[in-house]
Amino acid sequence: MRKIIQAFVLTILILIPFSTSAFAAETVEINSLIENAKVLDKTEVTVQGEAIGEMLNRGEYSWVNINDGTNAIGIKLKTADARQITHYGDYKNKGDTIKVIGIFNRACSEDGGETDIHGESVQIVKAGEPVKESVPLPKVITAVLLTVCAAAVVLLLKKRIHDEQIN
Repeated sequence: MRKIIQAFVLTILILIPFSTSAFAAETVEINSLIENAKVLDKTEVTVQGEAIGEMLNRGEYSWVNINDGTNAIGIKLKTADARQITHYGDYKNKGDTIKVIGIFNRACSEDGGETDIHGESVQIVKAGEPVKESVPLPKVITAVLLTVCAAAVVLLLKKRIHDEQIN
């Protein structure tokens, strides 16, 4: 019986190092970062959002802005990491969705007192793409009808003014 217990304990001791679970860091909404800035200042955070605007290259480091739908924030990344981002959101494009792990700064002394995140790692979660815009047919019909009505009103007013000048 003693050998069975020893074998069981030995098995448990061998398996424990291999049984640790890897948990992904919980993403924090940007608005929550801003609302809890004093508490979260200088802490490691994970944020996820759409890369918007354009990469602002500053040599060894570059700035990327992301928007998660609640707010936007600037991320300072190594330029090599920032270059992984290929699509930035604007009126014609949906930007890459990225996940960034970094240090949140309520008022960064290195960067002129800005609220930012110094990214330590970046991961492309979903590639961006061009936005296909189309105008729904009812809107086109409405626009044409309103244009015709406006032209008719202008012509009627012009005729009325002309008739008044003759009389």
